[in-house]
Amino acid sequence: MNKVFQYGIDHLSLEKVLLIRDGALKAELGPESIARIKKSEAAVATIVEENRTVYGVNTGFGILANTSISEEDTRTLQYKILQSHSVGVGDPVPADISRLMLITKVHALAQGYSGVQLTTLERLCWHIEENILPVVPEKGSVGASGDLAPLSHLCLPLIGLGEVWHKGARRPTAEVLQEFGMQPVQLGPKEGLALINGTQFILAHSIKAVERLHNCLEAADIIGAMSLEALTGTKAPFEERLHALRPYAGNKLVAQRLMQLLDQSEIMQSHVDCGRVQDPYSLRCMPQVHGASRNAWLHLKELTEIELNAVTDNPIVFDAHHTISGGNFHGQPLALPLDYCCVAAAEIGNISDRRCYLLLEGKWGLPMLLMSKVGLNSGFMIPQYTTAALVTENKTLCFPASADSIPTSLGQEDHVSMGSISGRKLNRVIDNLEFILAIELMCACQAIEFRRPLKSSALLEFAHDHVREYVGFADEDRIFADDVVKIKAIISDFSFVKQLNAFAAVKGISLNKGFETYGA
Repeated sequence: MNKVFQYGIDHLSLEKVLLIRDGALKAELGPESIARIKKSEAAVATIVEENRTVYGVNTGFGILANTSISEEDTRTLQYKILQSHSVGVGDPVPADISRLMLITKVHALAQGYSGVQLTTLERLCWHIEENILPVVPEKGSVGASGDLAPLSHLCLPLIGLGEVWHKGARRPTAEVLQEFGMQPVQLGPKEGLALINGTQFILAHSIKAVERLHNCLEAADIIGAMSLEALTGTKAPFEERLHALRPYAGNKLVAQRLMQLLDQSEIMQSHVDCGRVQDPYSLRCMPQVHGASRNAWLHLKELTEIELNAVTDNPIVFDAHHTISGGNFHGQPLALPLDYCCVAAAEIGNISDRRCYLLLEGKWGLPMLLMSKVGLNSGFMIPQYTTAALVTENKTLCFPASADSIPTSLGQEDHVSMGSISGRKLNRVIDNLEFILAIELMCACQAIEFRRPLKSSALLEFAHDHVREYVGFADEDRIFADDVVKIKAIISDFSFVKQLNAFAAVKGISLNKGFETYGA
């Protein structure tokens, strides 16, 4: 266990939030956090005592901001906002998204600008520590005014309502609290608003997408190199001096990785004088295409880390006499890069499908459809139909949600980001991308065996052998969907990339040396 992370005080990096999510880093409210929280709580209490009008403390919400609320009703107001705003629909988000939402919500509130009570944050921490995770519907946020609907569902368990995941079962919150001998939290002024204002739904999806897309980008370089080997392509377009003339960092990194992945390959050496002048773009332009997607990924990662440490509440309470109603809850800063990364992820799938197609054509010494006896057998024809379908589905998902805005709250909230849709959409594109890469990997492993007895590089032979632990060579047709699912699993759980990186480290090879900012 690493040292304790202090919510609201320590800088929260992508690496740390993933460690907290996975239980590898303990996070808690330390003395500094507690002092800030109590100071902010006291400021709100003073506002109520002095009967000064502050949005969300003693006023209605949204278009009702000019409606005054009496002092005796300020607490009731906070319960009503959680209930009235819990209008999410659709399937529940995955449990890890709910957990990330809790972690990032606590970190934002613990910075001491929201006026929440210490007891409320302690209860949220209890949910994280016990892994009792709120059930949050996936749809209903417009990505501004905060992720109101999903955050309302996230915080319903605080007042004994809603549902939670406990030990794999979906259960009413009241039942679970009773089993633990716990009572609902008594919310104070402004707390309901502070709990549901924020971008934690968008942020959680962004965190997950950054983690998953990085894995896909790493895998795509490895799989693309295997396809190039099977197709007897050349590594000349990956030389460093070529990319120094157009020095995008992502391009240079991919070119470096491909050169190392192909180093000392017998297959490559066997055709150096074959007379083929140029390879198709899906082979030759991997640094430019994969590299552009890596640059988009890096931008999203950098902005996600800013958001991880941001205060996205409204109003912001600096002290009892200084509050500002602003727009820090607006999701546009993440909505745009999330939409951009939808295109970046989809393009990795697009070029992967092109390589699948090349592998099946029967050119450059490979049998048509990667099988010796086709006719009776269809070979690997139909798996490429699946990549084509997934690529097209991803294209339909690339329309930017942030390009649309529908006014809400009777026009008070007249521009919204739709960033929640951007985040969900990106993860759907990555779902499809993992399947596309799995099919290319399946085809590349099949194809490379037709180059025997020649061997590829040590790294690519390791990658091939790792896949063969799960899926064997196909002499004839079988249910390839079963193979795809098995290969997709080792991509989705990151083990394919991790195992190859570990093997490379043993060999003294660092594929990403000099490009540490592109690390996971």
